[in-house]
Amino acid sequence: MPWRNLKRFVLKFFKQPLYALDVLTRRGRAYLAYRLGNGRSALPEAITLFLTHRCNLHCKMCGQWGEGGVTKKMSSDVIQQELDINLYKRLIDEVACFQPNITLFGGEPLLYPKSLELIRYIKRKNMHTLMITNGSLLDKAAQEIVEAGLDELNVSLDGDALLHDEIRGMPGLSARIIAGLKSVNDYKRETGRKKPLINLQCTITKYNCEYLEKLLDVASGVGANSLTFHNLIFLNQELIDKQKPYNEALRCTSVDWEGFVFSPQIDPEKLYLKMQEILKQDRGFSVDFYPNFSRAGLRNYYQEISYVPCEYPARCLSPWIVAYVFPDGEVRPCLNFSYAFGNIKEKSFVKLWNAERAVNYRQALKKNKIFPVCVRCTELYRY
Repeated sequence: MPWRNLKRFVLKFFKQPLYALDVLTRRGRAYLAYRLGNGRSALPEAITLFLTHRCNLHCKMCGQWGEGGVTKKMSSDVIQQELDINLYKRLIDEVACFQPNITLFGGEPLLYPKSLELIRYIKRKNMHTLMITNGSLLDKAAQEIVEAGLDELNVSLDGDALLHDEIRGMPGLSARIIAGLKSVNDYKRETGRKKPLINLQCTITKYNCEYLEKLLDVASGVGANSLTFHNLIFLNQELIDKQKPYNEALRCTSVDWEGFVFSPQIDPEKLYLKMQEILKQDRGFSVDFYPNFSRAGLRNYYQEISYVPCEYPARCLSPWIVAYVFPDGEVRPCLNFSYAFGNIKEKSFVKLWNAERAVNYRQALKKNKIFPVCVRCTELYRY
């Protein structure tokens, strides 16, 4: 893994040592496959189930439903499309033999009507399960989430109550989230459980970059295990245009990336000083910034028009490590490309993972290291 992520890995090791060792082993196999596999890879470390395109919020900075989001431009039929729970169960039965880590994502995953049943089913197969949620429905689902055995609950928060509600476009949302998280912790105490771990996630934007420290009190108040500030994902039209020849060669689109075309309007110098101020405080839970940049790296990230990663390896390993299953059944190597290895309605996941289309995609990506639109992708900095 990139050395700048070492602190994150060490903290995860102390919280979940068996899980961290498993991740390290699987990632080592993936790195070896990247070097020697000619487009093939060991079975994935993780599978993300994109349960639904639907969301009950229109967050300002969201590439799906935000001000420039692409999902809200989709047809109603596409937005409403979701897989039957029995197809997910069949997938889980198939992959249980190699125990990938499962992430539930969306849209808002709790809008998928069988999401809690799915968590219970995954946990019966002893797989590590994480949910990424906007937290708006936690107050109703808290007890079932705890009883289902979810390992990690990643909840998005942008600031104190007024700021969060303004950014997310729903008055009273912050109070609902905090009530839901407190209910989760209450049920954990009542049942003697330590999970799910509560991980708060904050996307740094022009709306909240001057007030990030306020989230420290919020995290303390809800008993969070960690707080991560994510540097903003954004692109310009030049990168979208540079991507077009690669899309043509792969016969796919990258239209989902267009939801991230905007100016960040963030002063990296002020942000860096704010980061240092926050990191000096000890609140009893882990706090980090991701990607983890130096002062110069942060400046380049936000100000260089022709930015290329320099403090992390400028190559993407994600398609060797993780797969995304979309609401139509397609297995994709990336959230923001339409390229698919195939569809689980037609073939088994294991057959698709190293099928011809999977191998071709990985070979093309390895040849180019990264594609033009990938320079600020979260996954690029993870592996």
